[in-house]
Amino acid sequence: MLLASAVVVWEWLNEHGRWRPYSPAVSHHIEAVARAGPRAGGSVVLGQADSRLAPYIIDLQSMHQFRQDTGTIRPVRRSYYDPSSAPGKGVVWEWENDSGSWTPYDMDVGITIQRAYEKQHPWVDLSTIGFCYVIDFATMGQINRQTQRKRRVRRRLDMVYPLVSGTLPKSQSWPASPGAAAAPPAPTCACPQCLLVMSVKAAVSAGGLGAATLQPRKAPPAPPAAPKAPAPAPGAKAADGTAAARGSLKVLASQGGRQQAASTPALSSVVSAASPPGPGAGSGKASRPGLGTLNRSHLQRLAIAQSRVLIASGVPTVPVKNLNGSSPVNPALAGITGILMSAAGLPVCLTRPPKLVLHPPPVSKSEIQSIPGISHTCRKTTKKQAKKGKTPEEVLKKYLQKVRHPPDEDCTICMERLSAPSGYKGPQSAIKPDLVGKLAKCGHIFHLHCLVAMYNNGNKDGSLQCPTCKTIYGVKTGTQPPGKMEYHIIPHALPGHSDCKTIRIIYNIPPGVQGPEHPNPGKSFTARGFPRHCYLPDSEKGRKVLKLLLVAWDRRLIFAIGTSSTTGESDTVIWNEIHHKTEFGSNLTGHGYPDINYLDNVLAELAAQGITEESLAQEKD
Repeated sequence: MLLASAVVVWEWLNEHGRWRPYSPAVSHHIEAVARAGPRAGGSVVLGQADSRLAPYIIDLQSMHQFRQDTGTIRPVRRSYYDPSSAPGKGVVWEWENDSGSWTPYDMDVGITIQRAYEKQHPWVDLSTIGFCYVIDFATMGQINRQTQRKRRVRRRLDMVYPLVSGTLPKSQSWPASPGAAAAPPAPTCACPQCLLVMSVKAAVSAGGLGAATLQPRKAPPAPPAAPKAPAPAPGAKAADGTAAARGSLKVLASQGGRQQAASTPALSSVVSAASPPGPGAGSGKASRPGLGTLNRSHLQRLAIAQSRVLIASGVPTVPVKNLNGSSPVNPALAGITGILMSAAGLPVCLTRPPKLVLHPPPVSKSEIQSIPGISHTCRKTTKKQAKKGKTPEEVLKKYLQKVRHPPDEDCTICMERLSAPSGYKGPQSAIKPDLVGKLAKCGHIFHLHCLVAMYNNGNKDGSLQCPTCKTIYGVKTGTQPPGKMEYHIIPHALPGHSDCKTIRIIYNIPPGVQGPEHPNPGKSFTARGFPRHCYLPDSEKGRKVLKLLLVAWDRRLIFAIGTSSTTGESDTVIWNEIHHKTEFGSNLTGHGYPDINYLDNVLAELAAQGITEESLAQEKD
């Protein structure tokens, strides 16, 4: 038993066997659902806390994360840490990857770094916890002891992770709220995603396949002070679960599927088919207690009935083979049903793999059209031309205002007080280390010495990006290697955009040698997967996105040279935080259509790089 108070951090297990923490906001969301007990349904839709995690659902009873579009399942856990440690103070330590993005350290690593930082150690050796890195606080850098490669690190303040107090279980089991056992299970919201999960669980529970079947076999029992929310026991009445399933299905039908449901067999009869044949079905005497007639055909019929309602609501589906041929089924339901069947010991053959459609049907040259309003069909980039003339100090003067009386707070670059000299110990600058300046647009204040050092570590292109709020001053450019971008219209429609044709973009970057602006100047780099084909709907918003992508291409911001997150290969061409759709007729990897939020999301990503409609006017000028 764990007494007193603790900070809760929810974590997931990656493919390398490392427990990676969810962000504080996501952990708060998971914890809130967990504390609500069975009334919350036992399933957490992560997209409600972070839109980037939209495909993911956590099942709190089995303690697994499920990705709907790929079917990937990963364990999750609920860990407790000292409130005085980094997660209890909202401190996040991050390292800069090859693409320039910041990646948080594992929680135990971040806590170790923060502990050494608070004790004012000049550095900390992470080999004591199994990593061959040294963190140098003077330079805020990470040094690989084997290769001597250096990376930047930073200390960032975020939300504090959720705090719990009292008697806490050490196990990772799902906690129940007081009196939760007597409360009927009900979903937290009425979205199709939550109702989908709830209705499947309710129907399966009616057949005696309760939540205990899904839990890890060696999970420790919950202590009496915080009992687990029990699923229907092997001898429980089936009527409650059946009613819950029927209620969920009725709500699903009310969300747009009334007409479709009316033309199909009654949903209640389908649920009844998944229930035990009689009172003795859940007695527990059989080798698999309580299964009764809950077999593959019943689960299939339940899946088909629910999916017909979802189809009428416009939810994406995949073809599924069943007893009567082939019918469309929601991919999330297909995956969840497969998990339940596997837990019951039944053969999992409900779904057949959907087909990956990367490219459109063949298109002849005569069918290819230029894009109205865009004069050319091809854009090239060359090697970066070195900028001459202005020193870093001269560049900063355009964006800064001097501050004579600094506030009593930290400089977020060196983490020293603004009233004290800069903590940066790099090459000497003409600017005194105690001078302080305020950025004109956003108003954030830093040591001038720190800003000069940050500028010298970047592209030195005459632009500056606030390290606190990411506001861009000047015109930001990247380090994209030379290549070619083609774009035209093809006479085919994308899924979800049947009312228009398609804009096809073809990127082609050859391998070469890295320049002075790249991670390893003079070393060769690879360019895998080129030419890369990407797709946009030929709509008003789709053409707007294309015009902004052309600006991003000219500013060398679409690609960079770094380490591939897919293959792990270093010194190769990678995407640079502006997402593209590379699947034409499917969305199995999350990089295809339909995706109703994609155009808005990519516009936001372009704006984060300083590319907006104002940029189009600047390019014309």
